[in-house]
Amino acid sequence: MNIYTRRRLVNVFNLGASVLTTAFGLFWLTWLLWTLVSHGLQWIHPSLFTESTPPPGSAGGLANAIIGSVMLTGAGVAVGAPVGVLAGTYLSEFGRRSRMVPVIRFVNDILLSAPSIIIGVFIYEVAVVTMGHFSGWAGALALALIVVPVVVRTTEDMLRLVPDTLREAAAALGAPRWRVVVVIVYRASIAGILTGILLAVARISGETAPLLFTALNNQFWTTNMNQPMANLPVVIFQFAMSPYEDWQHLAWAGALLITFTILVLNIIARAVLHGRKAGQ
Repeated sequence: MNIYTRRRLVNVFNLGASVLTTAFGLFWLTWLLWTLVSHGLQWIHPSLFTESTPPPGSAGGLANAIIGSVMLTGAGVAVGAPVGVLAGTYLSEFGRRSRMVPVIRFVNDILLSAPSIIIGVFIYEVAVVTMGHFSGWAGALALALIVVPVVVRTTEDMLRLVPDTLREAAAALGAPRWRVVVVIVYRASIAGILTGILLAVARISGETAPLLFTALNNQFWTTNMNQPMANLPVVIFQFAMSPYEDWQHLAWAGALLITFTILVLNIIARAVLHGRKAGQ
């Protein structure tokens, strides 16, 4: 067998293996989505968005859990996103020559890959035990800790894509360092930074483990962040594990709702990033 034939066989083998493994992954993903849609779509109705979670055997919806999830996610992003953007800015703009930068990146990577249940246990010890009760603020703090490393990584990557010649041109015109960052660098990378924040929102929207240790759940309607709050991930977990069929139906509907929301956020993020690349 000559070298040309051997290379063609190796290429065909690698191409075939790649296609088969891709088809294998897509098969399970399609099966999962089809199962979710077939079981959850029939339980999507208007009362799902207007009524609170019911006791077993009664009609109801997921309104309190939806509002709770929106509040927890919003508070988590409001706390975590600014911290992540500022930390990513330091790593990219002000700390390039600092010996602490590699250490900060290493710690950020560890936090990025840390199991969310570990973060939940940490916030439980720091906030829930200290306050003496579960609360929405503790849940938001746990979600914020998940947001920070995602936003730090994407912000740093997006800022580093901005050519240094832009910074040098602005500095040559007499602009101070902070003004170069705010007016030039942020403006050139705003789409990428927003994409990172959207990806962080998608990441925390379905987190269950940290909320089990912090916000827990609430059967009743409340917008008081000092109390335990209903939220979709924990409601889905508890209802899916229950022996009551009506609760299981709501769990399917909630799971479909979260999946659709995350899908929309990812599509928006990719559309924004694609528009950014097309404009360059």
